[in-house]
Amino acid sequence: MDERDEDLILGYLNGNHEDLKTLIDRYTPQIYNFVVRFVGPNSAPDVTQDVFIKVWRNLKKFDISKAHFKTWIFTIARNTTTDYLRKKKSIVFSDLDNEEDIFEDTVEDEVSLPDEQLEKLEDKNYLNDLLSKLPMPYQSVLVLYYQEDMTFKEIGEVLGKPLNTVKSQHRRALEKLRTLIES
Repeated sequence: MDERDEDLILGYLNGNHEDLKTLIDRYTPQIYNFVVRFVGPNSAPDVTQDVFIKVWRNLKKFDISKAHFKTWIFTIARNTTTDYLRKKKSIVFSDLDNEEDIFEDTVEDEVSLPDEQLEKLEDKNYLNDLLSKLPMPYQSVLVLYYQEDMTFKEIGEVLGKPLNTVKSQHRRALEKLRTLIES
């Protein structure tokens, strides 16, 4: 049976370096999948590595009694990704929270049939493309909720937002996705 994250952390802090390797192996795929959505496949390995360097440097400061490790590491991943994007200046972050539907004017009025919509949704690339059209806060909520199986409360902790804000962003993200799918 796999050891709990907390036991691995305590083991590492007590000198068992294999426990840190186990934690890294456990979370690398999840963190990479989260990061790649925002920075792309070319930069994701470097940003993911930066996340784990920060985890390693700060693991002694992590308080097991105050947070779950998964929430803590995803907070580091979110902050590292945000810092990377700010350095690249590829996104103006003040625009993300206020982004309007820039696609409304370019979408054709023709609506696809339900079976065509279902076929598109089964295509992973199509889903990733749809997600990339959403503002970053909406992408974050959807990825953490549906891919990482986090609760709204945990997502709020990762994003530093109140529970009701996370729920609202989730609802708005689904509405925007529905609009994109139907177009």
